[in-house]
Amino acid sequence: MGLLNGGYNLNLLNGIKICLHRNCLLMSSFSFKANYFSKFSRAPVVCKLAGRKVLDGVGQPTLEVEIYCTVKNYEKRICSAIISSHYQIPENAFSEATEADERERNDSVTTAVEWVNESLSAMLRDLKPTDQCEIDKMLGEYFSKKVEEKKEVEKEEEEEDTLSITSCIPSAVAQSGQKKEAKPGKKSSTEITIPPAEPSESVLCGSLAIGGTSLAIAKAGASINHVPLYLHIALLKRSQDSPKEMTLPLPMVTLLSYEKLSPAKLKLMKEVMLIPPVQLSLKQGIERALDIQKEMMRLLEPAGKAQLSPQLADSKKGRAHNKEKKASPPALNGVSHLGCLITGCDNLEQPLLLIQTACNNIGLELGTDMYLAINCAAHELMDYVKGKYEILTGTFRSPDEMVDMYVELVNKFPSIIALVDPLRKEDRQQWNNMCCALGSKCYLIAEDAATNSSKLKTDHNINIPMCSGVVLKYVNQTKVSDLIELTGLLDGQRRITILGSPDGESSDDSLVDLAVGLGARFVKLGGLSRGERVTKYNRLLAIEEELAKNRTLRYDADFEFTDFAEESQPEKQQPEVLPPLQQDSAPSQPSVPALQGHSMPAQLLESSTLT
Repeated sequence: MGLLNGGYNLNLLNGIKICLHRNCLLMSSFSFKANYFSKFSRAPVVCKLAGRKVLDGVGQPTLEVEIYCTVKNYEKRICSAIISSHYQIPENAFSEATEADERERNDSVTTAVEWVNESLSAMLRDLKPTDQCEIDKMLGEYFSKKVEEKKEVEKEEEEEDTLSITSCIPSAVAQSGQKKEAKPGKKSSTEITIPPAEPSESVLCGSLAIGGTSLAIAKAGASINHVPLYLHIALLKRSQDSPKEMTLPLPMVTLLSYEKLSPAKLKLMKEVMLIPPVQLSLKQGIERALDIQKEMMRLLEPAGKAQLSPQLADSKKGRAHNKEKKASPPALNGVSHLGCLITGCDNLEQPLLLIQTACNNIGLELGTDMYLAINCAAHELMDYVKGKYEILTGTFRSPDEMVDMYVELVNKFPSIIALVDPLRKEDRQQWNNMCCALGSKCYLIAEDAATNSSKLKTDHNINIPMCSGVVLKYVNQTKVSDLIELTGLLDGQRRITILGSPDGESSDDSLVDLAVGLGARFVKLGGLSRGERVTKYNRLLAIEEELAKNRTLRYDADFEFTDFAEESQPEKQQPEVLPPLQQDSAPSQPSVPALQGHSMPAQLLESSTLT
């Protein structure tokens, strides 16, 4: 009986195995057929766009664009992108100006949301997200149409205003005549001293919709092609030719910010940034920058937090220590919206010596283990009455004197390898002089001194000075195709590209992928604090790890500078075959001078020969 039961159970098990085997064969057959026929299914297309108002890293409204596609007859949310606003965060601005900015920002975002949800969603329906160039072209045409509509409205308003004040023309002429007679001398003297500032370029209300949609389409294309965004951008730039190796942009890590309206005297240095050596991995470089930041925080501790024991405080050494602390820089004033430390200094050398001290304390040598970049933001310092820059409170320098000052500063502190906006863009001759004097050992970078991305690409008479490179920001109507074309143009002129984040940054980390895919030399992300800034550094580290794992990561040998002085002579004999940006120089071969670290004084000076 037991044998009979055992045989029955064995037959049952064999029957179950056969059924399972047949089911597996059927499932694999269905899976194979599904995969086979999916190759012939329609490619994913855009079915709708959704725009919404969200908050950026400083609590200001900005735009988020979501892309929905039809994938195998089903509607599916693919991705979203948040574009940063161009609005700058003012220092101690008047409440009226702040309220006006907030109203303008809200109106712009509200208009952008309407464009995305209505016009752009209908316009891009049934288009492939992978057709970036075609979609960007349509976005550009739509934006141009909106600009023309705005011009027509303004023209009609001007005509109405002209008709309404016809009866008041005599009195108006008399008043204007009195005004012209009141300030003839001042106007002429200012014009002779310095070139006047160019009027700020107006931004079309709702233009965020163009840039936000273009970026969201790029992210959707990368998702559909199952590649990271940085590789998708690289393929677009290289016409689908996959790069064998990729380099990563070096981070410009903002360490210190000096408030221009603070009680301290120093106004020139808006940001002091750290640049790690090219020999280090990004992970090592960022860790080293973090160590310097921690030591800087310790050095900038308020006087009440001095780490002295009670016995030492009463001794002669303790009293001497307290006297030394009185000569130290002002205490730490907090962390700025840029994610860096805020403090104040009274001369140009003080912050540089303070950073040198911090490096020495942790066993690093400034100029070998870490380099410096300074964002001067000189356009914010011009006193148009005096025709000079106010670099310190009550201390003014002419454009020519500014060049001499920078030459002396870089020669004294060779660890400075980049100056951002050292002059206004209108001081073109001084830019030329400074490039010839410092270009072989320091990057001279235009940020505000370069116009916006769309105008750089189209205007043949742009007022961009001779410089080593340009900071590009992805804001407003800038499209992904614009950045691809513009970086290719800069590469052809041997100018470096720096991608920079605006003041009001969001948690979207696409900027890092753009910088990697476009082959930018540097990326300017702010400091190593605040979530919206740290998110981008984390993305940069993730890309480095991924490229290293795939064995496609390539490190540059060293910093490459351009010797403008040597190349200015043959430049006159060369035909202008490069794109429109070439006006002042066309470097042929970049020189690579050796960067030598020099020891700096560890103590902080109370006076400076440079001031």
